Amino acid sequence: MELTNLGRTGLRVSELCLGTMAFADDASGHRVLDGFTEAGGCFIDTADMYGQGESEEILGRWLRNRRRDDLVIATKVWGRMGDAANDRGLGRKHILAAVEASLRRLGTDYIDLYQTHIWDSTTPLEETLATLDTLVTSGKVRHIGASNVTASQLQRALDLAEHRGWEPYVCLQPRYNLLCRETEWELLPLCAERGVGVIPWGPLAGGWLTGKYRRGMESVPAGSREAYWQEQSGEEGWRAKATEETWRVMDAVLEVAGETGRTPSQVALRWVQEQPGVTAPIIGPRTHEQLVDNLGAVGWELTPEQSARLAAASEKPLPYPYEMLSRLSG
Repeated sequence: MELTNLGRTGLRVSELCLGTMAFADDASGHRVLDGFTEAGGCFIDTADMYGQGESEEILGRWLRNRRRDDLVIATKVWGRMGDAANDRGLGRKHILAAVEASLRRLGTDYIDLYQTHIWDSTTPLEETLATLDTLVTSGKVRHIGASNVTASQLQRALDLAEHRGWEPYVCLQPRYNLLCRETEWELLPLCAERGVGVIPWGPLAGGWLTGKYRRGMESVPAGSREAYWQEQSGEEGWRAKATEETWRVMDAVLEVAGETGRTPSQVALRWVQEQPGVTAPIIGPRTHEQLVDNLGAVGWELTPEQSARLAAASEKPLPYPYEMLSRLSG
């Protein structure tokens, strides 16, 4: 697996990032971690909300027998969904308590990339950024990043940090895949302009781009994430995603997979990897077998024609003002 710099920083990370949200126990989680690092991966992402902290703990127990400096560990802060007044958000009190809790669960002295999990409209941005800056100054955090924000929110945070001389966000973790390309409208251009690294989550669209979903299906595949959510909610929410637009994208993915001798997952991941500004897509395998499949996305390239075909199949009509700007500035 090749290494690349995270945005304009000197931090070197692997071209795939391993997400740990699906970790359920030490045995399966540690096997996936072993396989990822044995393949040359060094970039691992978690969050304090995943499993109410269990994901960080599983990763922490694995880290005990590893050389910490060989790995780039990223986690996120916003809340663990507790009931106390300050159990969530990006206020100073919660961030300072949350970082200490994450450090304990991970069993480490520092976090390489500490990310705000979602925008907090109830806390002044100055309070959030000033607090994050103190964490970098103290050495508990090396770099900071953001996730799930709008372009205007990210722009505001970058400008404020520059004005105050605070540590800026150096990384963005947005949702981005062949079924969700709105990230291209403003977020990716802004990140490219400001030198912010991009580590997309959901590059396989929650399993929809793996090939297990096909035209004409009457029920969701057993063991899929959609099956899990359907069981939890009692609603067939997957049908809203089973549109002609989705099947058009899947037709193109399956076609390219047949041409390249790759799996649909590998094709979808490869497409995201090759998009301008993307540092490392976050894969989220639950099993070693899924990991092996995901790792097959590295070491090869789509042809320009294949990449263009996938882009054309997944292109969405631009709303105003993007359509007008694209048409008149072209």
